Amino acid sequence: MSSIQNQQKIELLAPGGDIDAIKAAIIAGADAVYCGLDNFNARNRASNISFEQLVGVIRLAHQYECEIFLTLNIVILEQEFTTLAKLLSKLVNTTLDGVIVQDIGMFNLIKKHFPSLDIHASTQLTTHNAGQIAFLKKLGASRVNLSRELNLREISALTAVSREHDILTEVFVHGSLCVAFSGLCYSTSASAGNSGNRGRCSQACREEYETTESGHNFPLNLKDNSAFFDLPALIEAGVYSFKIEGRIKGSSYVHTVVDSFRKQIDGFVETGELLEDGERLYKVFNRDFSNAFLRGDLNQSMFIDNPRDNSKNHAIAKASSDNDSNRISVVQIQEVKQTLYQEKNELHDIVREKIQYLSIDKVPLELSFSGEEGCPLTLVIKTDDLSHQQSFQDKEPQTHDKTITLQSSSLLTRSDKNAIDKVALEKRFKSLSNGDYELIKIDLNSLSTGLTVPFRELTTLKNEATRLLNGAQALIPPVTLPKLTSHDKDAGGSQQPKLSILICDESDVTLADVTDADIYFKLPDAYKRNCTKYIDFLAENPRLIPWFPAVLIGKDYEVAINILEKIMPPLIVTNNTGIAYQANKLGIKWIAGPFLNTTNSYALMAMKEEFDCSGAFISNELNRMQMKNIARPENFKLFYSIYHPILLMTSRQCFFQQSVGCDKPRIDNGCMLSCDKSTSITNLKGMSFAIDKQKAGYPSIYNEDQFLNMQVIHDLADLFDGFMIDLTNIGAGDKVSPDKVALIEQFEELLQGNKQVENQLNTMVPASTDSQYHNGL
Repeated sequence: MSSIQNQQKIELLAPGGDIDAIKAAIIAGADAVYCGLDNFNARNRASNISFEQLVGVIRLAHQYECEIFLTLNIVILEQEFTTLAKLLSKLVNTTLDGVIVQDIGMFNLIKKHFPSLDIHASTQLTTHNAGQIAFLKKLGASRVNLSRELNLREISALTAVSREHDILTEVFVHGSLCVAFSGLCYSTSASAGNSGNRGRCSQACREEYETTESGHNFPLNLKDNSAFFDLPALIEAGVYSFKIEGRIKGSSYVHTVVDSFRKQIDGFVETGELLEDGERLYKVFNRDFSNAFLRGDLNQSMFIDNPRDNSKNHAIAKASSDNDSNRISVVQIQEVKQTLYQEKNELHDIVREKIQYLSIDKVPLELSFSGEEGCPLTLVIKTDDLSHQQSFQDKEPQTHDKTITLQSSSLLTRSDKNAIDKVALEKRFKSLSNGDYELIKIDLNSLSTGLTVPFRELTTLKNEATRLLNGAQALIPPVTLPKLTSHDKDAGGSQQPKLSILICDESDVTLADVTDADIYFKLPDAYKRNCTKYIDFLAENPRLIPWFPAVLIGKDYEVAINILEKIMPPLIVTNNTGIAYQANKLGIKWIAGPFLNTTNSYALMAMKEEFDCSGAFISNELNRMQMKNIARPENFKLFYSIYHPILLMTSRQCFFQQSVGCDKPRIDNGCMLSCDKSTSITNLKGMSFAIDKQKAGYPSIYNEDQFLNMQVIHDLADLFDGFMIDLTNIGAGDKVSPDKVALIEQFEELLQGNKQVENQLNTMVPASTDSQYHNGL
């Protein structure tokens, strides 16, 4: 119990996809609710809310000591920053408690221009190692949402690091699980132009596929996450916020889950025991539950061959187990279904009854003016900031009724021409009607007629009234973003984009003999503990530029850092911000890899200014128009991958258990290091996808077509310093790969302006596409 007593607070953070769900979360006892507006958020399928509704939601939540966090958790396009700045200029004049952010450029924007906004790092940032905690803290984050794939030991270690950096941690404790690492899933972006990094995920992992060899039709579908009985361990680990997923769920779902967790947390804190059995969680939407990620036990039972609601199945199974014969009749099954249906309707009615009196309407505002000749003009402002609100979960609503009295500094004088009247006052004070207040009455009954004060004093009274109604805070003026300067390429270098190649096979070092291209060497995702193999290899081949992967957890991150420290290469490419942070500390130049999802100039500025970044790969999710106006920072290089396998998703879970089957019931350490299987799955639309597992790599799924974009060389040669081709063979499965030396020769010819080789390249890479370049985000 000591850790509970020492912990200042255990926050329960609830989803709010619409107004009713937000109200349901508040009355169920949420400490905070996260919700999104109609744009800039990663749940386009949620109903979401308007800005005016957000202001009312904040006011309502604060009456019950509940905080509101706004999701701005997508990557941002260059042309959107003007609109984004206008939104942020409005948000800073509310009492919003925090914004949830994915885009590195948005961190930069908020930190520079809107420092009063509290920034939370989204789960889309795939935070899973200590360096990433430090990276996000330096960017301006006050808290981070840790990757859902982490186990308790890893969470404990990262929470300890977060305390050193004075940053809070969140962990998802309930709701849907993606089979892919969040932020690193491009499945529907590549196939349908619907990017999860823009809130438009089409949920390919929930799709039905042709029956696999192991007999499954939903081979990527995971059960839902639930840490309902792991709360003591998470509290012991020092986690600050317990986050519930579900912004596309309705109010009855949100109320049931939040209320269940509220009672479980409060009961444990009070008694040291878990008092709730969790049965109510099965009565609302679920795909059955698993805590396997949290327990570090990645097994086949995490999957379920049905992405739809499992509540009926659970009710029937429970009724069967309660029966002495473990069997129930068809009639009894129907009765169980009917009972569950009634319970759900009753729950919906109960929640609707509870929330109907909670209002997010604007606060009525009355202005009364009074005064006589030779006296100051007196303004009395009355508000009624609480109407028909109730107390819930022992939370009494906090009233904010106000009566404000103000007086002019000048005295009222007689005037026939400029006398104060209702028309003049309505014109001067109409701006008090805003997101929070509705001006319903202006009373002049106590103001003698034919009097005036200088009109500038009316403006002064209005400004002071605005300040006091805004919690005694002066309004922050709107920010106009300065025009960014796009610097030219390095004048001392070649203006012609240079070819670079990516390899991962040690034998491909011989390719250095046939080209002067930069050669990146892709390091593994996983290592044996204390592995020094790559230290020796890179030391023997100093021309190779180390390429660090996107995910490095636990010991794998430690080994990667050891490689960095022992080799001290002059330049690296990293897809992991933890490695970027460490490289910057060591004075090593680094380039942001393509899986850092870089889509705008502000992200480039953030990496350059905060971490001395030397260059970046621009995201392959962008189209030509979305790329062309990106501004290059000074002494900064821009890169783009023109030939590579199209990664759809990367997972910590095994894709082979549900596709071709696997003898191992669960993933162990040997799986990561030794497994190198490959297969494919086909959806009901006839689209096939390659499943590939490299030794020491995470299981991944790839598009059957390679990405081959020759058009960008003609369109944007002035923008980029280099174009990369991927020669790793990863994701190729059993397909024959083109001759690497011939590919290098053809691409070098192409960069020299020889368009004749395009036909040859199309012949060498017959299964290719550049649809992402045309679709964009």
